Amino acid sequence: MRIYRSRAAALATLTGLVLGLTGCQGGGAAAKSPATSPSASTAASETAPAPTPTPTPTPSGSGTPTADASATPAAPDGKGSGGPGTEDSYAYTHPCSARNITVKVTSPEGFPATVRVVTVTNNGSTTCGLSYFPAVGFSAKGAALGIQAKAPEGLGGAPAHPVRPGATAYAAVDLNPSGGGGPVADEINVLADPDHMPNADSVHFPLATPGTVARPKVGLYHFTARDSFKTLS
Repeated sequence: MRIYRSRAAALATLTGLVLGLTGCQGGGAAAKSPATSPSASTAASETAPAPTPTPTPTPSGSGTPTADASATPAAPDGKGSGGPGTEDSYAYTHPCSARNITVKVTSPEGFPATVRVVTVTNNGSTTCGLSYFPAVGFSAKGAALGIQAKAPEGLGGAPAHPVRPGATAYAAVDLNPSGGGGPVADEINVLADPDHMPNADSVHFPLATPGTVARPKVGLYHFTARDSFKTLS
């Protein structure tokens, strides 16, 4: 009987120890369960979006846009400027020289039979200036008739008509705008720039068809013959 009680007591003690160990382990697991996993915290910090940088404002600027330096401006006669010394303002202080121009007289189509057109072409490398109109006279059989074409009145504006390199200026001449009677001319005499050229630079052209000269008129130099013709009226 004593042996049985000793075994029973020993068994009871062992059972109590086992239950006590089990309770300690359960309490430890419960205490650890609320803790946050280190790996989860690290992942959260790695995946958090980086702050977006604030862009630096760009000055809008209020200055005048710079023109394209490679562009070549066109003159009213369609000729490019070509560089320094070829702008219109250069002509105002640089008159055309007789040695750098070519003067012609034509009878263009589409104009009255009494109209001739003086053309002056600039053969130089810089722009030159002409008076507002040429001096135009007439001859018959080599003798001057003493009649000069009359230019428009009340002129103003730029100090000269610019003729760029390679360009041509036009001046219309009407020998007999009124259709009246007068001497017959077989030659027309042209001084391209009476303000800056001597009479010796006059050029004489025979008229293919002699015509009566009565109160002749000369138009202003222009970039086209038609525009010059309009200044006769």
